[in-house]
Amino acid sequence: MPPSNTPSAPTDDASERRDFFRIDDRIGLEIRKLAPDTPPDSDVFDGGHLESLKAEFRRLDQDVKSQLASLADRDRLLTGLIKSLNGKLDTLARIMAFEQNPLQPEDWQEATLSEGGLSFSSSTPTWQPGDRLALRMTLPPELFQPQAIARVLEVHPDAAGGARVHTEFIRIDDSDRQQIARHVMRWQIRQRQKG
Repeated sequence: MPPSNTPSAPTDDASERRDFFRIDDRIGLEIRKLAPDTPPDSDVFDGGHLESLKAEFRRLDQDVKSQLASLADRDRLLTGLIKSLNGKLDTLARIMAFEQNPLQPEDWQEATLSEGGLSFSSSTPTWQPGDRLALRMTLPPELFQPQAIARVLEVHPDAAGGARVHTEFIRIDDSDRQQIARHVMRWQIRQRQKG
């Protein structure tokens, strides 16, 4: 069965946000403040023309995975090779997508990330609690680009005239949440290997 791509419901319980593992990482972060009347399903990052291609990509990916499951019983070596080639194609696709929309140096910043939300620093105190933000994150080294709608929970001014902004995801596709979860897990593994 293909993975669900439906947005998850908002989380009202503040304690549940603490249930997610958090990491401090340097990520690409594109932020758009949403007007109060912006429809929840609008595409503020202008990727709508790619939706049919993305759906086809997901369908083909599921086909490959289901075929690999049956092939694994017969030929483990060939299954391993096809998995490697599939991973290589996925990486190439992400690199190509990233090169078409390169992030500027100021778009990369330190953030605290979890499946439930993120916090980031802003050079100006632009955001207010309750603001809705469209976020697109670029997570290295895989270059996944999950997107979410987030609500600003808290804004803490800093000594430099900026602020630390804390958000929670109020709308995120399950596949994007899973990308964040995998990124957090891989980040933790890399940190343990370093230490």
